Amino acid sequence: MADAPISSPEPGSGADVVRTWDARADDYLRLFRHELAGKPYDLEALHAFAGRVRPGGRVYDAGCGPCGHVTALLAARGLDVLGIDLSPRCVALARREQPGCRFAVMDQRAVAEPLDGLVSYYSLHDQPRSGLPATLASWAAAIRPGGRLLIVAKEGTGDGVIGDPLGSDLRVYWAEFTADELCAAAGAAGFRVDGRTVREAYADEIPTRRIYLAATRDRLTAR
Repeated sequence: MADAPISSPEPGSGADVVRTWDARADDYLRLFRHELAGKPYDLEALHAFAGRVRPGGRVYDAGCGPCGHVTALLAARGLDVLGIDLSPRCVALARREQPGCRFAVMDQRAVAEPLDGLVSYYSLHDQPRSGLPATLASWAAAIRPGGRLLIVAKEGTGDGVIGDPLGSDLRVYWAEFTADELCAAAGAAGFRVDGRTVREAYADEIPTRRIYLAATRDRLTAR
């Protein structure tokens, strides 16, 4: 009897995130290890987030990827930061790249720790747009009233499986969001939006505008 074919995970599922990121983590690290050096706006946004969190505040870098550079930046600013990623390969590489920082394999869609803040730096595009409310609700439940949130995401309306933008032969899930969509979802989850900006892509980036949303866990709606 022939072996049954191995089925592929559902696109956009946690298993699919592991499949695609375990396969391309090494290439991503090679391409983006030093990306923040060429992104002054991103650096400004990350430093501003760190400045809004109390010294020593507990923060997650959600979807830290294999570089771990955002985790390292926040740790250097004096925050108690943990980089989390669903891909074991990404976490292994991040630990190697940033040996002074902490990382763990964890689903950003099921965060449960009491936090003072959370950064989502280009981590939302691996999941379907329909999952955005549940993800933000999970973050809101984990972040203390008055805690901070920073979302950086690519602008657009795409939502489905495409060829890998990084150039591999993989088919990957890719979702984009509008600023209005992110703000509405954040508000519905219990965040007060403090500011939102959009910038054009830098010359060496995928030609898609970037959204930066800064928010505070609303004390009035916290449960």
